[in-house]
Amino acid sequence: MDVKYLKYILAIARRRNMTKAAEELYVSQSSLSQYLSRLEQELGTPLFIRNKGELSLTPAGELYVDAAEKVIKIQKDLYHKIDFLSQRGLIRVGVTSNFALRMLSEIIPRFRELYPGVVIEITETGLPGLKKLLVKEEIDVGICAEASTVPFGDWAEVLREEEVFFAISRVHPYAQTHPHGTLTMEELVHVFADDNFVFSKKGSSLRMLCNMYFEACDFTPSAFCETNSISATRNMVAQNAGVAFIAESCSIDREHIVYYPLSPSLRRLNLVVHRKNWLQNEPEKSFMDFVLNYFKENHECPYIAENYPANSVF
Repeated sequence: MDVKYLKYILAIARRRNMTKAAEELYVSQSSLSQYLSRLEQELGTPLFIRNKGELSLTPAGELYVDAAEKVIKIQKDLYHKIDFLSQRGLIRVGVTSNFALRMLSEIIPRFRELYPGVVIEITETGLPGLKKLLVKEEIDVGICAEASTVPFGDWAEVLREEEVFFAISRVHPYAQTHPHGTLTMEELVHVFADDNFVFSKKGSSLRMLCNMYFEACDFTPSAFCETNSISATRNMVAQNAGVAFIAESCSIDREHIVYYPLSPSLRRLNLVVHRKNWLQNEPEKSFMDFVLNYFKENHECPYIAENYPANSVF
């Protein structure tokens, strides 16, 4: 079932520009234009309106795109089912956080005992990237941290709630007099107003939580830097080069870092999200069961992170 040319029309409709569509498809613009012209002649009606370099769908074009999307989905589902007749196949998983990588490193060996012919393909990305991959159906499952389930709607399930701490170096003056305890908003703003804050980059769950937290206490840090490397953040905190908000699953190196719970507490959600049109077969349902039951069977402590790569994104 060759759907290559259907994808040509979908790319043109998506990019609204022949040059950009050709670049996305890795074909020449002239070849793409010629194909569209032949198709429109065959159909006896234009599919696109040309207006100042931008292409927009005609009513006939909208019908064609709708049908093309349905045909491509039928092909995907068919090939998907055929693959799994012989227990072969591919499950594409996107992850944004350390906890997800640790989870998968324990789930995959158990899963492969049941389905040795199924490949688990893992893509590490940030939260904005994960959302795009799910929308474009380039991954089947996303395991991530988010402030809420709202961006994913009915396709998300909560695995657990995770506390977010305020982290400072053990040599920080405040840690010398307060080696443990809880920090209120007022104390954080008063004590650390002049410190360098280390933030995750915009779009991450931690950055969104930090922004909401600072809005609530009407505070803007005087100095900060951004990174999506949790290991870099911890190193800066440990060396007293900055202070940061760090999630519980990443709160290691406690010999050099003090982690303070906040009052009111700051929490994020650990989620599993599947793509909208995912028709799960037996191996996929089994994989999802492993993920959904992971925190019911495992109580994760911060020190577990010491045994896994520390250079993942937030």
